[in-house]
Amino acid sequence: MRETELKIVLDEAQERRLKEGLARSGLNAGAPATDTLRSIYFDTHDHRLREAGIALRLREKAGGWVQTVKSGKSIASGLSKAMESECPVPGGELDIARIPDEKIREQILESVKGARLAPVCESRIERKTYQISLPGGGEIELAIDAGRILAGERAEELREAELELKTGEPSALYAAARKLFPEGGMQFSTLSKAERGFLLAAEGRIMPPIAPRNAQDVPLSRDQGAEDAARAVLRECLDQIAANMLAVRHADAAEGPHQLRIGLRRLRAAFTIFRDCIPLQEGTRLKDQARLLGRAVSRKRDLDVALSDVVRPEAAAHPGLRGFPALIDGLVQAGEAERRALSATLTSARAQGFLLDLAAFVETADWPGNGITCLGTVADTALDKAWRRVKKRARGIESLSVEKRHELRKSVKRLRYTAEFLGPLYRQKKVKPFVRYLKALQELFGELNDAAMIQAMFEAPDAPAGGNPAAQRAAGLVIGIRTERAEHDWAEARYRWRALKSAPRFWR
Repeated sequence: MRETELKIVLDEAQERRLKEGLARSGLNAGAPATDTLRSIYFDTHDHRLREAGIALRLREKAGGWVQTVKSGKSIASGLSKAMESECPVPGGELDIARIPDEKIREQILESVKGARLAPVCESRIERKTYQISLPGGGEIELAIDAGRILAGERAEELREAELELKTGEPSALYAAARKLFPEGGMQFSTLSKAERGFLLAAEGRIMPPIAPRNAQDVPLSRDQGAEDAARAVLRECLDQIAANMLAVRHADAAEGPHQLRIGLRRLRAAFTIFRDCIPLQEGTRLKDQARLLGRAVSRKRDLDVALSDVVRPEAAAHPGLRGFPALIDGLVQAGEAERRALSATLTSARAQGFLLDLAAFVETADWPGNGITCLGTVADTALDKAWRRVKKRARGIESLSVEKRHELRKSVKRLRYTAEFLGPLYRQKKVKPFVRYLKALQELFGELNDAAMIQAMFEAPDAPAGGNPAAQRAAGLVIGIRTERAEHDWAEARYRWRALKSAPRFWR
């Protein structure tokens, strides 16, 4: 049996609001059934089942024991899919021979190879279960779990909501989540209870660390369906965005806004690459929402760059200038205020709606013609278009205005994202030199953009420490140094552009 669930992490306040808000959600949910569940997860001493992607448990419920096997599990955008096979086991003892699915039974035996199966961890959960009938058709089971995960002497509390599809389409899960979590701040669950138990046993915690997440490569092949590839690429973008939204909300590290902005830009680039493969109207709407969210993130990122990458280094180089402490203090205060504003934005219903809409689009939307167009053709065309756009923006590069340089910088960045997404389809011997030229040029353009950003920030009416004359003198010095450096950088950028222009295009 195929199990499809949307899993959401809760805290105590969210659990309470979820229970209280059910009646106001507009969903037809009856009175809950309450159960106390004890689940024991088994594996070999070297975790052979886990390596094979199999979870094996015994669950005690209402005085009886049920043996369950889950395999072929995947989880993305909070949506968990797995093959599930279960059977009653009198006495609460493992009995592999009772597994009704012969294929799964043989897979377990092959994975274990005669090794002893023993308990690794367990969960003890109080579950409230609601049966929900959706207005548009379909049935969902909402389980609200509160309890503990245990492994040896270790124990951690867990609260979680699971929306399991009983009948209908998976899109109904996201539709229900919008109604059940209207206030924002929702967090997709990325681990099953079994995985949390194994993590507890190994590392003493049930949650992965909240930290900035870099972009990751997406495995692609030239004969892959373009729509399948588009979903994989968009899924990676979504995961990077969701992880960094969480990182920004829970920590003040400058890398969080940086990686979040990258994730949003990569998403927009992905929509451009695959624009002919996906529903245009919804893709355009999500791309526009990503742009708006990116602007909010950019304000915080610009202040981080100004403080850490520009002003503090210049303050260290000019210790005798008295205005730097006040300028630094002004930037710190502005950064803290922007962090609070950004955190509020990221926990808003609007930001949450964007995540849910994007997840539903990636995981459940019907894309006509799925799998018909070969990815290789789409990749060649997308790289050609991105390259032509860069060449067009670079015309007359010797005399480009600041605004035109900015447009060229954005085109170079889009070409880089396109090359990084699609580069695995080509010979790496040709890809890597081209991408090196591209990165070198983009880094210089980044320096040029920072110089323009610094000048605009410090000359604005609401400039940090703008009312302090000494701080303004320090800001003037920074502007002057960065402007002078920008002229050198621009000369270097023109040189690197010529190098990139003459480099062989790896896709041709």
